[in-house]
Formats: sequence, structure tokens, C-alpha cells
Amino acid sequence: MSDSVPAFTNHLVDQTSPYLLQHAHNPVMWYPWGKEALGRAKAEQKPILVSIGYAACHWCHVMERESFENTRIADVMNQHFICIKVDREERPDVDQIYMDAVQAMGVQGGWPLNVFLTPEAKPFYGGTYFPPRNWVQLLTSIGEAYQGEHRAELDESAEQFTHVLRASDLEKYRTTGTAPSLSEDEFRLLLSNLEVRFDRDLGGMNRAPKFPMPSIWRFLLRCHALTGQPSALDQVVLTLQEMAWGGLYDQAGGGFARYSVDAEWLVPHFEKMLYDNGQLISLYAEAYQVTKKELFKEVVYDTIRFVERELTSQEGGFYSSLDADSEGEEGKFYVFTKEELGALLGDEEALFSAYYNCTSLGNWEHGRNILHRRQTDAEFAEEHELTSAVVTQLVREWKQKLMAARAERTRPGLDDKILTGWNALMLSGLIDAYRAFEDAAFLELALRNATFVQQNLRNGAGLWRNYKNGRATIAGFLEDYALVIQAFSQLYEVTFDETWLREATTLTEYVLTNFFDPQENQFFYTDATGEVLIARKKELFDNVIPSSNSVMAHNLHRLGLHLENTQYSDLATIMLQQVQGLVVKEPQHLTNWASLYATLLKPTAEIAIVGPEAENMRRELQQYFLPNAVVAGTTSGSDLPLLHQRTALNAQTTLYVCFDRACQQPVHTVAEALAQL
Repeated sequence: MSDSVPAFTNHLVDQTSPYLLQHAHNPVMWYPWGKEALGRAKAEQKPILVSIGYAACHWCHVMERESFENTRIADVMNQHFICIKVDREERPDVDQIYMDAVQAMGVQGGWPLNVFLTPEAKPFYGGTYFPPRNWVQLLTSIGEAYQGEHRAELDESAEQFTHVLRASDLEKYRTTGTAPSLSEDEFRLLLSNLEVRFDRDLGGMNRAPKFPMPSIWRFLLRCHALTGQPSALDQVVLTLQEMAWGGLYDQAGGGFARYSVDAEWLVPHFEKMLYDNGQLISLYAEAYQVTKKELFKEVVYDTIRFVERELTSQEGGFYSSLDADSEGEEGKFYVFTKEELGALLGDEEALFSAYYNCTSLGNWEHGRNILHRRQTDAEFAEEHELTSAVVTQLVREWKQKLMAARAERTRPGLDDKILTGWNALMLSGLIDAYRAFEDAAFLELALRNATFVQQNLRNGAGLWRNYKNGRATIAGFLEDYALVIQAFSQLYEVTFDETWLREATTLTEYVLTNFFDPQENQFFYTDATGEVLIARKKELFDNVIPSSNSVMAHNLHRLGLHLENTQYSDLATIMLQQVQGLVVKEPQHLTNWASLYATLLKPTAEIAIVGPEAENMRRELQQYFLPNAVVAGTTSGSDLPLLHQRTALNAQTTLYVCFDRACQQPVHTVAEALAQL
């Protein structure tokens, strides 16, 4: 769109979502999801077109340019439909329902998601991207059919799809019933069912496109910690190295794109999402704790720098994403031709191109190159008769020159809304990085963000979902609660500030009151006090973001130990048992549940540190990868159950290691405590 005064303005103009504001001057008379649009549809008995996307979505932009900015096409949309635009990141509840509906229709889901509804918001047809000609034909045929003699058929179809949507996923996948007790034999079967899907040559899972899927590799780290099985760790190391060497990772500026379109991790879909990068920081930090590989440390540091530089608000919140496109072209901000590299690097261009595998023809579109690596620095140094120190210095200087060149380019669009759950994932990433590297800057950034959440995203005893321009407008979903509870619990363990544990407990009680379904012993995705949609869903499957129910189950297990609350602990076990058969059968879709399975196979260590050196001992202890332990501590005294009546013996800082409330001999060094683990 041009910079001139827009010819059109629709009902999105007062929204805060950058995605909705992108469409505020389309000739389509868009409404945001809400009472006004839904009420008008009922009053006029017109069908609804709900179009769902997000700011960093490439094909969403394409469909807008081709269709939604076209006045002729907009006229057809306005004539036949009440048109509603939804930012899926702000309203995952709406997206979840209509994505399920489209998949029930036999259509592969994706975004943009375009779904046709009755005036009662019940779906009868849908799809994803449509080229302009097909789109106009579809609009016309559906619009005429609904106002003509086929309305009854479409209404009946909508009733059937709504019935499917309201069915419980636990029933649909036949996971209800009494699960067998957790067993090591069944766990081995679970692992075997996951391993057959590995790409043993290039890392990741054996398919393209390839998504990072952090929860898979974090599960394997826990599996290795539990079993000592080297193959689990080998696949993690291979995957993390290939991702860090590939085009999926921004070799110059740090941070990961959303996925790779190929099996080699070379060509990314260039959008960068906060939720991916927060989780990948956690993954690489944990992998460093286990392996001490310098590459993994570099990835953590550079990715945090990227988030600080490009996704952090002045107030301490984290923005949602960077677009894939700039100047109307995907990836243009990140790629270079050989000529551009020559002008930047002079005599060093040939060596640079050997390091990053750049060619005259380019390894991507229009003669451009996606930077990627195929060797360690030591291997590259040996091949080119250099020292490793020289290579390290060259790479540092090359990155600085590339970043300076990129600073002169048109930047990709920024989605600067702040989402609670995604901020919590980044907060957890910073905490995991602090554990691994003891870098006080990471903890400082984490505490700043946690304070931001408390000041701007708390809604009484509950949470908001979103924040922008000083406004929070949407009530939180289970994802937001689960991930904030997880992050605040972790923050307690790395600070021993009991405020964070109390806040986690307050939020947990809110979730139990307003989200819990005692019939199925799982949590609804939406708050009982919130807007009523045509179906109230539960999120079971772990996707790129772990399912909110699996995160809550982990939270209940850990908080149950911290608070000696057996109701919490027992509910965590029951929640896992509800999906246990499915976890074993389809672990690639439930790896955060699988991590809980690994946790519950053995008693979780309860570690209490009491005495004047509690902080120092905590810092020493947290450098180790201890996935099946909770840690509490105090320098003086505390009424927390794990610390109650625990003292510093002989005035020396004392560590208590307990399992199932049975304690080992108190010790005075971290080494002795680790031996007891």
C-alpha cells in the first residue's frame, strides 16, 4: 500500500494487533472478532467469513495483496458476507476451533485460514490460501448458495461439523480409561516409536519441511539423563549442530527462523518467532550443560543478543515476531550475492565464501546466498592452513561487517504486540541460560521481564493474553497461565525469592478454579469466565509450543513437591495416565508428556540448601543438568515445606537431598550432594 491517505478504512482501525492493523485500510469491510460482527451477522442473517492469520505469515501477505486490497473482490466479500479478521496469536482459541473444523472437512490446515460460518458462527466450509480467480468463484458460489435454496444444506453441514468440534479429544483418540502403571518396558517402547522417525544423517525428524521442535530434543536429553542411552544424546547433538550450522540459524545476527523448507536445514521460512527462540535458548543451554560444546554456548549467547536487539521493548516485554519479507521479498534482508560480499569483504571474500558456502550462482533465488556452515572452526582452520584463533577472529569481524551492511537495508516488519505465554517461554529460556552459564546479565533480563509481566499482564488474580501501547485487552488462555507458572517456578529456583513461588501458586489456584474439567481430569483452553464460543476445547497435543495441559501437568508435579501438596502431585500423575497410551504410540506429537513420563519413572530429588552460602551453592549446583530435581533454599529461615525446620548444621551451609520425603545424610558440598543424586 502507498504512503498516501488511505482510500478505505474499516472496523480494524482501533485494534492494537499489527496483523489486524495491516488490514485496517483494505476495501474489505473487516470487523475484529467480537459482539458487533457476530451480532450483525445474526441480525442480517448473513454468513460469516472469518479469515485468520498472523503478522509474520508470508502467504497471508500474498492473499492480502492479491485479493483483500482488490476493490472488485472486496465488493463481492462485502456483498455476501460479514467479514471478520482474526490474529491467531491474539486469539488462539478462535483459531483452534476453526482449524479443527477445516481439518474435519478433510483440508490440510495452515494460514491464512479462511472459513465460512453460519450467522451462529458454525463452520460449513473452509480452506487456506486461494488465488484471486478461485477466491472470487468460491465467494460467489457460497454467497449465492447461502441466500438461495441451498441454505438448509449448508446449515445442516455446519451442525454436523459443530458436533464433531464439541467431541472430547480424549474420547476421539480413545485415551480414556485406566492406564497401566508407568513402566520402564513401556518407556522403551515409547522411545523406540520415536527413534524410527529420526533423520540419522541430517538431524531432526525424517521429513521436510523441518521444524526445530525443541520439546522433542529436550525430551531426549531427559531420556539420556534417565537411561544413559548414548543414541538419544547422539541424535540431540547431531540435530543441534546441523540446525546451528544451517540457514535456519541466522549466521550473522543470531536467532532461528520458524522452519526449514528442505531436509538439510538450508532454506528457512525466514520469519523469526519469539516462541521458537525462547525454547531453543533453553534447549541449547541444557545441551551445553550435558556436552560442554562451545557451539551450543555461542548459539545461546547470540540468540539472546538477537532477542535483546530486535525483540525487546523499552519496558522489558518481548515482541512477538519478525516478518519473513522485506521490500516484498522473502528473506531479502538476510541474503547476499557474491558481488555484494566482494564489495563488503574485499580480499577476504573468497575465504568467507568457503566458510559460509556461498557461490557465484547463489545457493538460493536470484543469485543470492543463504549463509551456512559444514565444518567446525578447527576443521576449517586445518583445511585452510590457519589457526583456530585466526578463524575465530575473522568470523567475529565478518559478522560485524554483515550486520553493518544489514543495518542499511529495509528491515523486515516487526510484530510488536506482547503475548504473555510467549514472554514466559523467553523468560524460561533466559533462566535456563543463567543456570548453564552463570551470566548475571541473563538473570537481570529475566527479572526485568518477570516484573513487566507482573506490572502489565496481571488481571487481578489472573492474567491477560496481550499487551500493546499500554493496553491489555484479551483475557489469558491456559497457555499463558501454564507457561507463566512454569517460568515463575523456575525463577524461584534460581533466586530463592519466595515471591515467585507464591505467584506461581496463586496462578495455579486460579487455573484449578477456572479451567479444570473434573470429568476428564484435564484443563480447558479457555477461562470459564471468558467468552463462550461454539466449542470449549482442551489442548492435548504438543506442537511447536508444548500443549498447555502437558505444561500444567509438569507444573503440578513440581509445585506439589515444593509445597508438599499431594493433590497437585496426584493430579499430575492422573493427567499423564489419561494420555499415556497415546504418548507411547505417537510420542512425536506428545514429547512434553513423554518428558513427564521420564520424570515420573523415578522419584524426583528434593534439594534444600540452607545457610549463609546458599546462593553460591545454588549457582554451583545449577550448572549441572538436573531435570529430575526441585531446588529450594534460604540463607536464614523459611516456612516453605522443603525448608521448614531445616538448619545449617554446625553453622555451615547444608544441603539436604531427599526422595519421596526420605532424606539422605545432610552434606556441606555440592559434590557430595551430586553423589547422592
